[in-house]
Amino acid sequence: MRCRADASADRLTLVIHTPEPPEATIVLPVSVRDLLPRDLPACTWSGSATHLRHVEHELTRAAAGEVDYLAVCTPADLPVAIGGVDYRVSEGAGYLWQLAVLPALQSHGLGTLLIRAAEQRIRSRSLHRAELAVEEDNPRARALYERLGYAVYGREPDAWDEEAPDGSIRRHHTMCTLLRKEL
Repeated sequence: MRCRADASADRLTLVIHTPEPPEATIVLPVSVRDLLPRDLPACTWSGSATHLRHVEHELTRAAAGEVDYLAVCTPADLPVAIGGVDYRVSEGAGYLWQLAVLPALQSHGLGTLLIRAAEQRIRSRSLHRAELAVEEDNPRARALYERLGYAVYGREPDAWDEEAPDGSIRRHHTMCTLLRKEL
């Protein structure tokens, strides 16, 4: 059995291929809304407990209007993609960050849907540029951003705390490619 999924502006279509006919097609409506604190237990796929505590902190910033934090949700109101837009990182731009899609549904359009919704939020604040950084060892994500019209304008090192499998915290250092798009 193989599965293919495609997301459009308001639905996720799953086509299940079996060794013998018939194929099964499942169409699920999806919606984009603000991520809420009550959603965090359903977002463990997006990162460690340390990461989710950071997301929880960002939700307090969202309540203050400094950021938007979005969720693409199934009909059961479960997030399958999440990500934020920070309006304080770059003058005159919305900065996309912490973008994640449920691993089983990656490469099926949900990331595109999330980014387009984030860009709409940026436009709604009368800003005309979106920026983001992608780790240089993540060519799949970079290809998505470039497909959506983002262009490279630089690179810079970045670092953050991450949780190891044993629960210890270590500093992750990486090099990022900087991309931007005029909206």
